[in-house]
Amino acid sequence: MRISTIQAFNTSVRGIQDNYSAAMRTQEQISSGKRLLSPADDPVASVRLLQLDQEASKLSQYKDNLTAATNSLTQQEAVLNSVNNILQRVREIALSAGNGALDAGGRQALAQELAEREDELYGLLNSQNARGEYLFGGFKSDARPFERQADGSYRYQGDEGQRSIQIGSSRMVAINDNGKELFVDVPNASRLEMAASSREGYIAQAGVVDEAALYPGAGFRVTIHREATDPSLPEDAETNPVIDKYSITNADGSPVLDDNGDPVPDYTDADGNPLRLALEPNADGNYDISYAGMTVTLSGDLAADDHFTVGHREKQGVLDTVRQLRQVLENPGEADIDGQRLAVALSFSLQNIDNAIGQVDGVRTSLGARLNVIESTQLENDEATLINTQVQSGLKDLDYAEALSRLSMQSIVLQAAQQSFVKTSNLSLFNFLR
Repeated sequence: MRISTIQAFNTSVRGIQDNYSAAMRTQEQISSGKRLLSPADDPVASVRLLQLDQEASKLSQYKDNLTAATNSLTQQEAVLNSVNNILQRVREIALSAGNGALDAGGRQALAQELAEREDELYGLLNSQNARGEYLFGGFKSDARPFERQADGSYRYQGDEGQRSIQIGSSRMVAINDNGKELFVDVPNASRLEMAASSREGYIAQAGVVDEAALYPGAGFRVTIHREATDPSLPEDAETNPVIDKYSITNADGSPVLDDNGDPVPDYTDADGNPLRLALEPNADGNYDISYAGMTVTLSGDLAADDHFTVGHREKQGVLDTVRQLRQVLENPGEADIDGQRLAVALSFSLQNIDNAIGQVDGVRTSLGARLNVIESTQLENDEATLINTQVQSGLKDLDYAEALSRLSMQSIVLQAAQQSFVKTSNLSLFNFLR
């Protein structure tokens, strides 16, 4: 086979260039510390590295989310601790108010402290985080969740949502608790809402006695009347004396009607007017009145046109409980509070405060559980990040010992190729014709 001079030259030059390129590539790998300089170096490893990069980005986002969740729950826990401390103090005030030796001035002093505690509690329930978001507004974190109404009562304006954040590939954690579930839907000890217009009479007891007869929104008003036993006849101390009577209407004063709009015979006459029924005392000298599964006991000196309104209320907000307790202590003269009436008010208040404390403690337990989940997830996330980094390093980082040995070998091969080219380039028939 004949080999031309140009063919020999081209073959030698190509060999030198290939060896030079291999040596230069190894030098680039050594200077960068990377084994893969382009996807062509290892297509399979390159695809795997892309997947690992995506996973690393997710892990980084999860880490940020874990930090945000920890901060949010830690702040909420601190707020709830303060709320619990306030409620414990309110409970102590309620117990102190039950001291029979305490006079009206002493109650006023306790009411003043209650007013301060009420304002402090109101502020805590409208707490915000560092981003200006309200902690207890549910999804509506941009508006104050609790507002004080003109009559001093409180209204919850948030929603019942609970914001969550992803802290793992298949794990979410709630980062807040809505104020309705936490501070508004507190079980009401009496299950009723009561109001009285009387200065002398009061509601000594109240409760639900017939669940079957109770219906949502049930409420009624008792009005006291003083008239002759038989109103159609003239009054007479012996034959037709004046006695106490009562009538029952709806809470708004309208007559009691059935679902068809017809008068209920037990409470309303045929003309739609409330029936006036005899007010009979019980064994204790008080008066028991029942309606729609609810029973109230009236006590004290009842007067004509006294009104007692009772409504069904299974839940009562903690702010309203503190407000009502404060009002009871603020107005002893107006309400003519005696030992029994005060005992009734304090009894319901203490039970409602205990219910609120239990509600807060339940959420604090939940917060602790969520923080434990975050802590364990953080450890898992750190381990996954470490493994991801190690796998990426194994795929793309350079083995310097192997690379330096390879460069040394490539340098020797390059020198040999250069020297052989010098020798073969001088092989020519003209050298033998001289």
